[in-house]
Amino acid sequence: MEPATQLRLDRFGESGSPPRELQPRRCYAATGHLLGLLAALPAPTEAGERFWSDLWRSSGTAYLLPVDVKAQVLRSPEGEGAALARQILSAVDEMTPSRRVAAGEVIGQALAESDHVPDLKTQVVGELWLRDLELTAWRVLHADRRRDDPDGRQAFLAAWTST
Repeated sequence: MEPATQLRLDRFGESGSPPRELQPRRCYAATGHLLGLLAALPAPTEAGERFWSDLWRSSGTAYLLPVDVKAQVLRSPEGEGAALARQILSAVDEMTPSRRVAAGEVIGQALAESDHVPDLKTQVVGELWLRDLELTAWRVLHADRRRDDPDGRQAFLAAWTST
C-alpha cells in the first residue's frame, strides 16, 4: 500500500490539495451548517423576542443577538461565513461556564418546543447545540484560512514526505 501522502498527491495533484474550484466547498458546507443551526432557533421576529432576550440574559453576551449578527448572517449564504464564525466564537469565548450552562438551558428549551430534537433534557440539547455551533464556527475559520495558503500546504506536505 502506498503512503497516505502519496495517495493524497495522486488524488489532488502536485499541490496535495483539492483543485481551487473545489476548495470553497468545505467552507460553504460549514457555513451552511452554521446557518442551519441558527435556523433551528426561534426566528428573530416579535414572536421570538422573548427567546433572544432570555438568551442574552443567560449567556451574558450580546454577540449572538440578531441585531449584532444580522449583517454576518445575510452575507453568509454568499460564502462569506468567516465573519459570522468569528462573531460566534467571540460570543462563546465571553461565556463563563455557568453562563454557558444557562444559555444551553434556554437554547435547549427552545429546541424542545420546536420538536426538532429527540426526547432529551433541555440542558443537554442546548449544550450539544452550543458545541456544534462552536466547532462549526471553528471549521469555517479553519477552512477559510487554509483556502488561501497554497505555500503553507506545500510546506506541510514537504515536511511530512521527508520523514
